Amino acid sequence: MLYPRESHSREVKDLSGIWRFKTDHEGRGLTDKWFMKALTDTMPMPVPASYNDITQDIGVRDFIGDVFYETSFHVSSHWQGKKVLLRFGSATHKAVVFVNGREAVRHQGGFLPFAADVSGLLEYGNDNRLTICVNNILDWSSIPPGELKKFNDDAHPGDYQVQETYFDFFNYAGLHRKVWLYAVPSKGIDDIRVETGYENGLGWLDYQISSSAESRVTVVLLDTDHRPVAEANGASGRLSIVDAEAWEPGHPYLYRFRVSTHTPGATDDVYTLPVGLRSIKVTSKQFLLNGKAFYFRGVGKHEDSDIRGRGYDAVTMVKDFNLLHWLGANSFRTAHYPYAEEVMNFADEQGIVIIDEVPAVGMHFFNPDQAVFTTNRVDDKTLANHIQSVKDLIARDRNHPCVVMWSLANEAATYEDASLPYFESVVRAARELDPQRPITLAHAPVKEECKVAHLFDVLCLNRYYSWYSDSGHLELVEMQALKSLDYWAKRWNKPLLISEFGADSIAGLHADPPVMFSEEYQVELIRAMLKALDACDHVIGEQVWNFADFATKQGITRIIGNRKGIFTRQRQPKMAAHFLRQRWQAMQDKEDGDER
Repeated sequence: MLYPRESHSREVKDLSGIWRFKTDHEGRGLTDKWFMKALTDTMPMPVPASYNDITQDIGVRDFIGDVFYETSFHVSSHWQGKKVLLRFGSATHKAVVFVNGREAVRHQGGFLPFAADVSGLLEYGNDNRLTICVNNILDWSSIPPGELKKFNDDAHPGDYQVQETYFDFFNYAGLHRKVWLYAVPSKGIDDIRVETGYENGLGWLDYQISSSAESRVTVVLLDTDHRPVAEANGASGRLSIVDAEAWEPGHPYLYRFRVSTHTPGATDDVYTLPVGLRSIKVTSKQFLLNGKAFYFRGVGKHEDSDIRGRGYDAVTMVKDFNLLHWLGANSFRTAHYPYAEEVMNFADEQGIVIIDEVPAVGMHFFNPDQAVFTTNRVDDKTLANHIQSVKDLIARDRNHPCVVMWSLANEAATYEDASLPYFESVVRAARELDPQRPITLAHAPVKEECKVAHLFDVLCLNRYYSWYSDSGHLELVEMQALKSLDYWAKRWNKPLLISEFGADSIAGLHADPPVMFSEEYQVELIRAMLKALDACDHVIGEQVWNFADFATKQGITRIIGNRKGIFTRQRQPKMAAHFLRQRWQAMQDKEDGDER
């Protein structure tokens, strides 16, 4: 899971660009072996991007099933003898990959990377053909779950199908992240794991190096001026740093951890990992970062933008981080799936704290009397994929200082008795893989009772008073929020983070007195909610829903998407953004003054 980085022993080829693309309307591409020769009747398709919004064809936007991507690339003859990896940042939601007509790898799960050793499939010194079949169908075993429903009856004439989902964002599909061809030594560094700590100027870094070679391992930690501050021999150990620089928002100091493997007379492989030294501790009422109380100011986000859909785009990413800094925000949650690795790398550099979430969203019905954790819905097959997703996420993101907490699900039906053994298994897997970071789960606003809250370190609450309940009654928001916060604080005595709250607003729609969907209503709802949060000493943070307006499936409650953004989808601020900026910048100024 090491991110592709070049060194004197490693070379990277980015295969992003314009690929050839074809929808498989009859579902025969795999059985007819389209991958055995060049695709015909194709259209151009950018990678990375969602394919849905690129064309003018509604049949492509709403397509359900297999699509095929194809590109060609040259492999230098000097790569022969090395291990060559083909690595996909993601493929939503299932993929089968072929190189020169031969299968290289299969993968399920649309938000995490996968790779294959394709050394034996390539033609060196020549052009090669890469074909990938991507499928966007979700079922109850997948993460996130869904149902493929087919209709042709008196109530629904027409013989058609829909991909039913129980999450509120558009089911974008395709190759959303970069595709890499990556040459590494045939025997070299396979994986690096670090855990860090910081206290009163002393920093430490525990490391474990996995290598496919029986060779000597050396490590050195470099500061930002490339000077060594600690070094050691061996594949595992601890580096101690005196007068260390801590990583935290406002001071995102990154050291460089350089790992080298050696055989007599040669350095075989080198990999340099950015690392931040920081400590995390959770008490009943506080989240401590480097020994200081940390208050989460931020948003829930989506990987979502015009035309690109869920595709990674450096321009949009940098703009979003600039807006976070403008707001005075210090954090966000990767709702409701892991984001591109480039986002995590940039958050390390920018000093933005992240709650990292697996794509376990939609594990509920809006009718709480309809069972979810039951046979043929969320069952053992779902659990296996859920645990695998947790493993893959932690393997990918465990070395990032920006990641301070794992979120193992969003709005699951945790009021059901059967949810307890399910989440006991998920939590056990997460703690075994990363005993250092705290874990959380975003609790649905369906019922107050929760069978699994005791398993988690921090309790995230999603609450939509005066929107989905008691619509239009702003006078109830503060009272209802205080009642809920008081219940959760006394019941569990754990830190509470309000991970979602807000209201839809149409940019430019104004009303005084405020009415629903006006910008004024969004501001007043947020204002009332924040009064309640300020009155509860168990609250460790506020993350407004949402950062920006985003696409959803069509429905009578969605006006070309979800409009709960404090920014428009084009990243223009609404009144709510200005209101929060005033609050969060003042909070930041106070924190800076206290430190001085």
